[in-house]
Amino acid sequence: MDTTPEAGAVRAGPRQWAGLAVLALPTLLLSLDMSVLYLALPHLSAELDATATQQLWITDIYGFLIAGFLVTMGGLGDLVGRRKLMLIGAACFTVASVAAAYSTSAEMLIVSRALLGVAGATLMPSTMALLGNMFPDPRQMGTAIAVWMSCFMGGMALGPLVGGLMLQRFWWGSVFLLAIPVMALLLIAGPLLLPEYRDPAGGRLDLASVALSLATILPFVYGLKELAKHGWEPQYLLAIAVGIVVGVFFVRRQRTLETPLLDLRLFAHRTFRAALVVMVLGGAASGSFFLVSMFLQTVKGMSPLEAGLWLVPSTGATIASVMLAPVVARRFRPGHVIAAGLTITAVGYLMLSQVDGSTGMAFVLTGLIVGAVGAGPMGALGTGLIFTSVPPEKTGAASAISETGGEFGIAFGVAVLGSVGAAVYGSQITVPDQVPAAAAAAAREGIAGAVGAAEQVGGTLGAELLTAAREAFTTAMNSATGASAALALALAVVAAIALGHVPPTGQAEAAGGAEGGPEQAGDAAATAQDGRSGEHSAPAGAAAEPANASG
Repeated sequence: MDTTPEAGAVRAGPRQWAGLAVLALPTLLLSLDMSVLYLALPHLSAELDATATQQLWITDIYGFLIAGFLVTMGGLGDLVGRRKLMLIGAACFTVASVAAAYSTSAEMLIVSRALLGVAGATLMPSTMALLGNMFPDPRQMGTAIAVWMSCFMGGMALGPLVGGLMLQRFWWGSVFLLAIPVMALLLIAGPLLLPEYRDPAGGRLDLASVALSLATILPFVYGLKELAKHGWEPQYLLAIAVGIVVGVFFVRRQRTLETPLLDLRLFAHRTFRAALVVMVLGGAASGSFFLVSMFLQTVKGMSPLEAGLWLVPSTGATIASVMLAPVVARRFRPGHVIAAGLTITAVGYLMLSQVDGSTGMAFVLTGLIVGAVGAGPMGALGTGLIFTSVPPEKTGAASAISETGGEFGIAFGVAVLGSVGAAVYGSQITVPDQVPAAAAAAAREGIAGAVGAAEQVGGTLGAELLTAAREAFTTAMNSATGASAALALALAVVAAIALGHVPPTGQAEAAGGAEGGPEQAGDAAATAQDGRSGEHSAPAGAAAEPANASG
């Protein structure tokens, strides 16, 4: 496929679809790598003699650094070439995976996981941005994004299952070696199937902006995630405040640079702004799902693997919804499809807000599936709207902003809804008077402490304590999922109004067939997709540098 702007919205061929498969595999691997470690943690902790603090860093450092470097790597990919950066990242990811698999100490594993996070940040925005280059046709882009999103979500769900299966036969380091064949395929097939693409007006990477970006994102995400675990403690609030203050300086610097790391002009596009807000707050609404996972384990008494298996159907429902959303958007406005999906999601959350300890798993599973089905259009169509509302040479930065916003949204949702749940739990639990003071204090801190305290106390008294804790936690989960339902309904209204101007993708395709040549047709399709002319900050003719249009 020709990647020059004169090609207009040409349709992708077999080579581009094969390239999609190459991009989808590492995407699945990156999301799988976020969750695969949960079941391996007890094994590696015992072998490496990891402390509780080291265990937290082993699990968290990967996600922290991915979030921290997304903006940097998205901008860098636009400057040096998205394929080039992605292949460098794949090579680094392979080396870091081997180092993680054969780590001989907790410190070595933490460093390896940190390198995996940095390498992963080079891969995610590049794979996402290349989709916009490879599939300029609106219908095909919708399908490609749906496949990409499905792989990302599938990896998150498969992580615990894959980890469990591998740990039954191999040592804990084997979970990291999954990366080697996938990255090898990307390194071999990438240069053959993927086009190169960079911003022709790009300058040099501003290192001061990189430092400010990291000093903004890392403390902010760290503070949010730790608030969810430990509550509103001063040091975590301070971390968030530091991130916000540094963020102000970061934004000011971007406004003064000729080639900023983060092009703030992207936020001038109303479709970009609206889709980003919906996706960020939609991610926040999903923050109550972690309480549902805890409910399955602490109230229903499931093992982590059993809980993971019960969550698989909802993941499958999300994937099916993601794949169906672009088809529906060919006939109906994407904003209205997203709004309908968020309304369905609210129904699922409302069902979960009615669950109690005696509720059967059929009802819980139905609520999870209904909520998951509604979330699909937001992920698939929201991403597509972000892509099509900015100039092609800025899709790398746009994808990085989208993914960083998603990280913020989920972390914010977990922190806020987790705090809501913790407050409700603390107000609802009634500890029997006979329980020793230390055990009672542990039980009041959270359901995990209550489970441990009940085992320590034992007997009838322990059973009474556990019952009280389970009832309090169920009420807490009900409150959090009820709040998620309210937020999802509010977002449905926002999506219908703020994105209602974007026409169905079928109309964009019709505009793409207008007379006047392929370049004009491409402009018409882009304008139709975004809902009004003039929203792009750069003309179509200044879109791309065909660094290697032939592959």
